[in-house]
Amino acid sequence: MLKIKKIKQSLNTCISDLCNNPFEFLNNPPSDFKRKRKLSISKIIKLILYMSGGTLHKELLDFFDFSKNTPTASAFVQQRSKIKWSAFEFLFHSFNKSANNTKLYRGYRLLAVDGSDLHIPTNPDDKDSFYPGTNGQKSYNLLHLNAMYDLMNNTYADAIIQKSHKMNEYRAFSDMIDRYKNDRPAIFIADRGYESYNNMAHVQEKGQFFLIRIKDINGKGIASGLTLPDCEFDISHSFKLTRKQTNSVKDSDIYKFIPHTSTFDFLPDKCRKSINVLPYNLHIRFVRFKITDDTYELIATNLSNEQFSPVEIKKLYSMRWGIETSFRDLKYTIGLLHFHSKKTEHIYQEIFAKLIMYNYTELITACSVIEQNKKYQYKVNFSVAAYICRCFFVGKISFNKLRIQLNNHILDSFKDELTQGVSDINIHKSRGQFENHYSDALFPIKFQLF
Repeated sequence: MLKIKKIKQSLNTCISDLCNNPFEFLNNPPSDFKRKRKLSISKIIKLILYMSGGTLHKELLDFFDFSKNTPTASAFVQQRSKIKWSAFEFLFHSFNKSANNTKLYRGYRLLAVDGSDLHIPTNPDDKDSFYPGTNGQKSYNLLHLNAMYDLMNNTYADAIIQKSHKMNEYRAFSDMIDRYKNDRPAIFIADRGYESYNNMAHVQEKGQFFLIRIKDINGKGIASGLTLPDCEFDISHSFKLTRKQTNSVKDSDIYKFIPHTSTFDFLPDKCRKSINVLPYNLHIRFVRFKITDDTYELIATNLSNEQFSPVEIKKLYSMRWGIETSFRDLKYTIGLLHFHSKKTEHIYQEIFAKLIMYNYTELITACSVIEQNKKYQYKVNFSVAAYICRCFFVGKISFNKLRIQLNNHILDSFKDELTQGVSDINIHKSRGQFENHYSDALFPIKFQLF
């Protein structure tokens, strides 16, 4: 339990370090936060981290314990407007770095990449995210959260926010890959929306590993045009990617022509025949397995077939569902569906604040897992833990009370896991729905009430 205190101390230290040198994160550094006020920069950051789904006035009353000196909503808005949203992005990354997640899968980090739409307060002036209502539908604004999720530690490792009309998941994926720190080898797991030679090449250039579900052999994807059997298989293929469309390219399975309209960052956009540009070499292993009697999934990876069998490749892909369920907890439990401003700058602040508090809650609850006996393992109810951890963060409850409350809600997780499993089957996601054949991967832990 001493580790729980260190997690809280780590977040507070990250906040203190930022507040001691805030100049690059202030809109007007010479004058912002120079005078002593009730709402210092530290207090503003902690308040935004603490906020959940209440109105702004209620959040202020709650944070300040209904004190008669509670600042007004107007005063809060004026103070938060002095802080750039990048301050919370910086805090997100610095807290992640200090957390030092250590759970690995056979020595690898398992990092799932996916995206989720966020409905934000309607603002017609923000053209890049605004959608006018049609057929009686109200107008709305939409952001897209691109996230990288650590499946072994249940925390968000990276995130990029895009306005809906400017959304580019391919670019977000490659940007997150490029800024990944090579401290440990990683396997990047993604669904069909990320099928791209460019994405795979970015992972290869970092010396890491990809595992991406792609369109099946009859679809119009990377596997199309290859001579592949219509059954389960494990076949490796080496490609030479080029922008030149010569006869040797057209008549070969080895060469793949990349048109100038397709993004590929490791070849020039245009390539004349007279210019000698070497093709880009990319090695892909294709693993196809059955999920029903007449349905297959096709995975593209660069993992060795000596170290990872087709059965394990299937298992690794099924673990990707963890990021889908994390989006549900992030939105409905942590409160990412609720914003306290229409300004995009403020909304970005709150998105990264919610990501921080999600990770903070997961790290603390991970320390609270109790083995009831050698056969069964229990874990804390995340919905209750999120509120308890928020209160602990701002000092509303002591460490001892935190420990007692988390232990009191161990058994509740049994019911929650079962009901969440049922609801997951009915949750519609942008790139498909949950399929029953992945249920074993979702429930690897057995629970017992008595």
